[in-house]
Formats: sequence, C-alpha cells, structure tokens
Amino acid sequence: MKDLIVNSLKEHLAVTEAFVNDPATVKSIDRAAKVIADSIKAGGKVITCGNGGSLCDATHFAEELTGRFRDSRGPLPAMAINDPAHITCTTNDYSFEDIFSRCVEALGREGDVLCGFSTSGTSKNVVKAADKAKEKGMKVIGFTKAGETPLAALSDVTIAVPHNGYSDRIQEMHITAVHILIEVVEKLLA
Repeated sequence: MKDLIVNSLKEHLAVTEAFVNDPATVKSIDRAAKVIADSIKAGGKVITCGNGGSLCDATHFAEELTGRFRDSRGPLPAMAINDPAHITCTTNDYSFEDIFSRCVEALGREGDVLCGFSTSGTSKNVVKAADKAKEKGMKVIGFTKAGETPLAALSDVTIAVPHNGYSDRIQEMHITAVHILIEVVEKLLA
C-alpha cells in the first residue's frame, strides 16, 4: 500500500508541475480573475456548474465568493447551479442536458460570468450552458483538460490542465486554480 500512496503522490506532483510550467496557466488564471472582477464591478454575478466532483468544485467556488475565503470581506455575487429540485424537475420535464442551460437562461444576464467545470470538456449539459451563456452575452470561463474540447471552444478563458489520465488529477488542479482565482479577484476588488 505504501507504494500505491507514494506513486499517487508522485503523479499528483507531476501533474502539478506540468500545470505550473504550462505558460498558459498563469495567463489564463490572470485573465479569468480580471473577467470575474470586471463583471462584479459592473454589477454582474458568477454562475457555476459541473457534474459530480466538478459540481462540488463549482459549488465550492461559489460559496467561497459569497462567504469567505481567507479574510473577512463583503460577500461577492455568485451561485452554483446545484439545487436538487431544479435538477430533478428539469431532468424529468426536459432532459439532463438542460439542467444548467435552463438556469442560465432564467438567471444569467449580459455581463455575468459562467464558470463551467468539465474535466473532459465534453459534458453536454455544461457545454449547453456555455452556449446559452454566450447567447445571453455572458463571459464563459471553462475549467477543463488541455486540448481542443467543445467547452474550450465556447470559453472566453480556458483554464486547462495538461493531463489525459484520470479526472481526479484534473480536479485537483481545478480547485487549486479556484483558490488562486479567489485570491486574485479579492485583490482586484479591494
């Protein structure tokens, strides 16, 4: 078991190093922070979505903005599309592909930001939400893996992890990027 643990830690470190050493990483996080801060300054909000562990990351992002990150500050306007009643109603009446786009259509406004989390970049419901956000004049920040994906194609900013293995390693970098984004957004809004 010790070998399994050590190998897993080494794989995490290798993905982290690849993410840090990719020149696009810092540029993308910086651009994403500016997009979010500019939206909030103009009266906009952040809407987040994703599936499974990515929904957990999306929810964590929204709650850190509305709640508190490291230091006390006023709440920032953000929401995760994670209401079970909405999700089950929309799935039952329409389809699972519509769960995020219907909410974006209802609550998203021009100038808002959609942060879509999909480790594959192909999650149909996240891609459909990004498409709806673009229709509404929203900015889209895609959290995904490196490479050409439908989510990246619709994103104004893509935070892409250079890893084609299991999703957990990509999610580990996404949550790191989320924490850094919040830190930068707070500085930009201070």
